[in-house]
Amino acid sequence: MGPTGASPSALPEPLAGSVAVTTPESALDNPVWASLSGVHAHVAIAHGRAARYPPEMSPFAAVSDDKDPDAWGDLAALVGPGALLGFAGLKSLPPPGWDVVTAVPAVQLLGDDLAPRADPEAVRLGVADVPEMLDLVARTQPGPFGRRTVELGTYLGIRRGGRLVAMAGERMRFPGRTEISAVCTDPAHRGEGLATRLILATALRVHARGDRPFLHVVVSNMDAIRLYEALGFTARREMSFVQMRTPLA
Repeated sequence: MGPTGASPSALPEPLAGSVAVTTPESALDNPVWASLSGVHAHVAIAHGRAARYPPEMSPFAAVSDDKDPDAWGDLAALVGPGALLGFAGLKSLPPPGWDVVTAVPAVQLLGDDLAPRADPEAVRLGVADVPEMLDLVARTQPGPFGRRTVELGTYLGIRRGGRLVAMAGERMRFPGRTEISAVCTDPAHRGEGLATRLILATALRVHARGDRPFLHVVVSNMDAIRLYEALGFTARREMSFVQMRTPLA
């Protein structure tokens, strides 16, 4: 039992007879915007055709159409000059003045053929677990994770000797799809299958809502790609995670 007091038996059961929702391709092509303009609209910081997550939740921002210079103008006005933002899946670069800091090649994978299952050791993680979660993230570097990221969806963890050693959870979400994210395992416990168990347990909760899982992984992480493909994920598209700084003027 973890600091939140949650035990495996306390986790909600999947909803019986849930019906899968069809996701438009445009949502998968622009997942940050689809999330911020939909399921996560209640946390979005928005202006016109642009939105971002609160920085302590996620560095990601998005525009409704990356070919629309006015949408980029809305985002620049929203966050101000010289702000550093993250983007996922851009097909077009912004107008002149935006500074591309980093661009990391990645692939988007769909988990439509996954066989989710419950895990007897998985416990739900909450606000009280954030210090442990941040410590695990610092040791494993699964990607951006802040002190409020846990509010974006359900996060599950496995403990050994009372210490959090593996976790996975939900990040972007829109009708029909939920992203599995922050999949990480303490180096001392890799090879025990903990990531696989947590991915499948998280996917079970996703299925219970009638959604299907998807995820993103950088192309250099071949071990993770092989794991995801072995579980039933299939590649949908290549993309990039891009960090950009807003215009200074």
